[in-house]
Amino acid sequence: MVEVSQISEFGKILIFLITGIILVGLIFFLNRLIAPNNPTPEKLTSYECGEEPTGNAWLPFNSRFYVIALIFLLFDVEMVFIFPWATVFGSHEIIAADARWGWFSLAEMFVFLGILILGLIYVWVKGDLDWIKPKPVIPTTNTSIPASLYEQLNMEQSVFKVSAFALEPIQTTVAPVTAATEPAPIRKPMFKPTFKKPADE
Repeated sequence: MVEVSQISEFGKILIFLITGIILVGLIFFLNRLIAPNNPTPEKLTSYECGEEPTGNAWLPFNSRFYVIALIFLLFDVEMVFIFPWATVFGSHEIIAADARWGWFSLAEMFVFLGILILGLIYVWVKGDLDWIKPKPVIPTTNTSIPASLYEQLNMEQSVFKVSAFALEPIQTTVAPVTAATEPAPIRKPMFKPTFKKPADE
């Protein structure tokens, strides 16, 4: 009796990917075939959470949105790491084989969550989670240079002169080239190229 070869694990993944691509393509095709297509000016306007869009869409964007989104993504990805841990921690077979695996995985997850909670506390104390910052932070420098030197530098007009704006280009004086000036000597190459003749000749 001839044994039937089974599909390898990579073959199963390939079949799964091919099936997914075919199903997604089929759904897009059915959507194009069945869905009505009657665009109106109201449908083509940008969606602003039910609000009527007013003005230009190219507006300054508050950078705090990015900070909140990055913190959200960080803790969202944390959940992706917690799910496999929960399956291993809840596996009765692994715990029955050696009870130390349960304590090890529990301690490991406490360390992982502790690092993330420390990061969250740091962001919270720094004030990045506050949408309206109550105290504006004025930058300061710890230098030993007295402020009078800065004022003296700003008061000097002879060093820094601002010229008036003019549309015509500024005329610069160029020294005329005379016949007495000799051209620069031509430098010889640093190496001498050699060519080998073929052995046939």
